Amino acid sequence: MPVRHPDPQLLEVITMKQSRIFTLMMLCPALLMVVGLFVIPLLSSVESAFAVGDRYGLDHFQKAAELYGRDILFTMGIVGLSALIIALLSITISGILTLSGNRRLVSLLSALYRWPLFIPFIVAAQCMRTFLAKNGLMNNALMSADLITPLQAVSFLDWSGIVFTFVWKQTAFATLMIAGAMAAMDKSHIQAASNLGAGRVRILFQIILPQVTGTVGVALILSIVTMLSVLSVPLMIGTGTPTMLTADMAFRISSYGDYGVANALGVISWLMVAGLAWYYLKQSMRNNTAGAHH
Repeated sequence: MPVRHPDPQLLEVITMKQSRIFTLMMLCPALLMVVGLFVIPLLSSVESAFAVGDRYGLDHFQKAAELYGRDILFTMGIVGLSALIIALLSITISGILTLSGNRRLVSLLSALYRWPLFIPFIVAAQCMRTFLAKNGLMNNALMSADLITPLQAVSFLDWSGIVFTFVWKQTAFATLMIAGAMAAMDKSHIQAASNLGAGRVRILFQIILPQVTGTVGVALILSIVTMLSVLSVPLMIGTGTPTMLTADMAFRISSYGDYGVANALGVISWLMVAGLAWYYLKQSMRNNTAGAHH
């Protein structure tokens, strides 16, 4: 009897199906963990924010606005100011790393700006608490250098200390992303602008920055999300009121067991980030559509 060889196309289809099944089996544990540890708690928290007894309403949000309205504005101000400073510093450092011809300066910046990446926020907060206090390391160093007197020493354990800590910690992350995007650019554009007599500042803002605006936006949004989720910094550096929403959420749960108002504050924080992400995506789609037309 003649030997019948299997159809190659049929074998290819079977192989593809087996590959897809194997891929799904490999992804299932990770997906189940994400659903169990993140998606279900998220949905439960959102449901708790709207649940009032046996009905749903906005009572928790009204109470949150009455009790913590100033803190909401304070959080928006702290995060906004920190994000602005982070953008300026990270773009400046990335521009120096990309355009500077001073190898020693580039090596020094490359060695320094990465340090905060490996330090947890709780450690950074504790270090800044001892550094920015009235009798802390910074004031002691200034007094040792005869730049200030003991009576002129000022504590920065307030909103300015929170901003300082956020900027110091997140600038490294934003710089890593932005500098990487600049390094991946086509260097012929920079070389052409330089040959035409353009200075480094002009090249940075007119040639390089327009091509990495997407990366800058992503870096800032991720930094804002991180700053809105940090608890240790406002607890350890901020003193008194107003304070940030993460501290309010922790206080509401630990002192009153009021998960409804705490989750309402969490939803408000989520809406802040969602608004920024929506605006960024809208601008990105508009820029991509304009580029396609050109």
